[in-house]
Amino acid sequence: MIKIGLTGSIGMGKTRTAALFEELGVPVYDADAEVHKLYARGGGAVAAIERLFPDAVARGRVDREKLARLVVDDAPALARLEEAVHPLVAAREAEFLKNQEAKGADMVVLDIPLLFEKERHGHVDVVVVVSAPSAVQRARVLEREGMTPEKLDALLARQTPDTDKCARADYIIKSDKGVAQARAQVKKIIDALRRRPA
Repeated sequence: MIKIGLTGSIGMGKTRTAALFEELGVPVYDADAEVHKLYARGGGAVAAIERLFPDAVARGRVDREKLARLVVDDAPALARLEEAVHPLVAAREAEFLKNQEAKGADMVVLDIPLLFEKERHGHVDVVVVVSAPSAVQRARVLEREGMTPEKLDALLARQTPDTDKCARADYIIKSDKGVAQARAQVKKIIDALRRRPA
C-alpha cells in the first residue's frame, strides 16, 4: 500500500486537494480533523490538556483559541502539549493504515500539515505538496475571520517555506488554476503511482 504524504503551507489549498483524492477513490487520513475530534467533548485529549492547561478547557472540550494563546510564544508549553497529543494522533493514524490495508487499499493519503516541520516525510513513500503563488496564498488566508497580516506572517515564519517544500516534493499540485485543473493533476498522480512497479 503506497503512503502518500500530502502537505502545503497555510492557504495553499491542501484541504480541497485532499477532498479531490477522496473523490477519486483514495482514502484520506486528516491529521487536523483527528485533532479536532480529540479536542471535542468526550475526546481523548481533553483530560490531558485540562491537567496541563486548565484554562483551555471549558464545558468538557478544548477551546482551541485559548489553547493557542497559551502555547504560541511558549516553546516549553508547546512541547508539553505535543507530548500529550501527538501519541494520540499517531495511534489514530496507525489504526487508519491498518484498516485500509485490511480493506485492500492500494494507496492512501496522509494529510499532514507539518509533514516536513515534524520530519514525517521519511515515514511516507511519496510526498505531494500543494502550492500557489504567494499573492494568492495571502489573499486566501486574509479572508479568514480574525486573520491579520501580522498573524499570517507569524504563522508562515513557523512553517517550512513553500519553495523548500516544493524542492523536496515528488509531485507538486498547483492550486491556483481552479478545481478542474487541480482534479486533473490529482488524477495524473494517482495514475502514475498505479503504474509504478511494486
